[in-house]
Amino acid sequence: METIAERLKSVQITVEQSTLDAHRLSIAVKLLAVSKTKPVSDIVQAYEVGQRLFGENYVQEGVEKIQALQTLDDIEWHFIGPLQSNKTRLVAEHFDWVQTIDRLKIAQRLNDQTRSHKTLNVCIQVNIDDDENKAGISADELNDFAKAIAKLPSLTLRGLMTMPKAKQSQAEQAASFARMSALFEDLKKHYSSVDTLSMGMSGDMQNAINNGSTMLRVGTAIFGSREFGSNN
Repeated sequence: METIAERLKSVQITVEQSTLDAHRLSIAVKLLAVSKTKPVSDIVQAYEVGQRLFGENYVQEGVEKIQALQTLDDIEWHFIGPLQSNKTRLVAEHFDWVQTIDRLKIAQRLNDQTRSHKTLNVCIQVNIDDDENKAGISADELNDFAKAIAKLPSLTLRGLMTMPKAKQSQAEQAASFARMSALFEDLKKHYSSVDTLSMGMSGDMQNAINNGSTMLRVGTAIFGSREFGSNN
């Protein structure tokens, strides 16, 4: 059985080769290790071989891990799950990023609850395929939504996040990713803080990189299968 260190190295090699194949710089794509449902010891194993970006989907589980690993103060914690209003304070206080902003009410609460000495990095989640099973705003709503987010002083708009429709062909998926890339490139023209296109998971890393992803959210390929269902 492969160790976490070995799986992480394998993913890094795939990412490096895919960026080269796409004629992009190897540093153009960051790797977010999705550690939901996995124990703190797994995170430590990844940390010990250089991984610093970690993503959590569940508020309480994520906060417990952040508190357990608070001595590792160079970890960057990303919240990548659905967020309810009654959990925004915990996320604002403990996480560095929130990638799943798709309601102005949630953004406003995060802004109001973020401590004065920090800003919270956020990505707008876009439902690029208008899939009723996925969260996110529609592409048509993006410009107005981004303007509203940019006015919130404790939030820094860093970019966009998406999850394409399940069970697409590679060509269909590539088309979805390409539409996201176009939205991202347009957004960058209007906001100097925008530098992140979060798309691509364990099963579609190469397709995402080919279409401009700057951050991959990879769980299973690093930590192994989960105890319950996951698309990461």
